Amino acid sequence: MELSVNIFVSLDGVMQGPGGPDEDRSNGFGHGGWLVPHAGEGQLDPVDGWFREADAILLGRSTFEMMRTFWSQVTVEPDNIVSTALNTWKKYVVSNTLSDDDAAWGDTTVLRGDDIIDQVRRLKEQPGRELQVHGSWQLARTLHDAGLVDTYRLIQFPVVVGTGKRLFEDGAVPSTYKITSGEVRNGVVSLTLRQEGFGSLGTGDIVVEDGKEVLI
Repeated sequence: MELSVNIFVSLDGVMQGPGGPDEDRSNGFGHGGWLVPHAGEGQLDPVDGWFREADAILLGRSTFEMMRTFWSQVTVEPDNIVSTALNTWKKYVVSNTLSDDDAAWGDTTVLRGDDIIDQVRRLKEQPGRELQVHGSWQLARTLHDAGLVDTYRLIQFPVVVGTGKRLFEDGAVPSTYKITSGEVRNGVVSLTLRQEGFGSLGTGDIVVEDGKEVLI
């Protein structure tokens, strides 16, 4: 399986608490629900397509608990692929504090220990299409820095939140990507980016030669 990270993000890179005030109040975050006033028809349609590529879901503990609280209540929409995926498909949650009983939500396995990177590598070696991360800020960063993220899918809203957990905080390992799809939907940008390089960017310079601007 390939590993994808799927995120709602603000213009300044904030991914914390887009859907509601109590989604993630950690570090005193007071802008929870920043996405909602700016949501419009069709903006989130790509999300169904995201889930259709998944064979398993990988979540951090906080995102797992938030999603379980919300999506376990969505039980009367048989055509809702998100609720079907989260309630019935294979899920993994990374946590050293959740017991198996605490993590009871459909087909869920708890990944524990200090070798999470190795455990995720082994999951990626299993047959299938995608192992998908949704939200899960700390986990997403850990997987990025280990070079395990093959694809990012982002829906970016034209909102500057100002504070909060950002998709790429300072110190993220330099990487390069190719945009494999992108579109504007009712005022938001939906992007799919596939990793092309990891660990370095390369550099160049813009100079003037013979009275002309030249990139070298």
